[in-house]
Amino acid sequence: MFTLGIIIASDKGSKGLRIDESGILIKEIMENNGYKVEKYIILPDRQDLLEEELIHMSDNLKVDLILTSGGTGFSKRDITPEATLNIIDKNAPGIAEAIRLNSLKITPRGMLSRGVSGIRKNTLIINLPGSPKAVRESLEYILSSLEHGLEILKGTARDCARE
Repeated sequence: MFTLGIIIASDKGSKGLRIDESGILIKEIMENNGYKVEKYIILPDRQDLLEEELIHMSDNLKVDLILTSGGTGFSKRDITPEATLNIIDKNAPGIAEAIRLNSLKITPRGMLSRGVSGIRKNTLIINLPGSPKAVRESLEYILSSLEHGLEILKGTARDCARE
């Protein structure tokens, strides 16, 4: 079983002005796939707070995976990718590229997502889009490979040549 941290970037959600459907969906999907949620938090779109929480979940809670949702678009307040890039040790671009590629099959607006993915110490961090629909589509697309990637990161992988 892998451990998970969920961070939602939403000004309105952090003030209780909007129900966080994306975070609830992430929690449900991941728990149904055997992940244990260690922490789930909604933060305003502030880079310093996002960076601080990403570091806390990775370095102190030592979760295996952090999924963020929101803050990956073009608005001035969308800074989740920048917060993520500032704290990772290694970039893992294939995951974010796969999410965008899958999104483009559904809508041309998939190209507007700026989400990134990377590794900090032993934690994989993936930025998901903000909408519940896009969250579901993204997780359904990456889940089958995600477990193997986490096993590689943790040093427990077997059968790496699988097709």
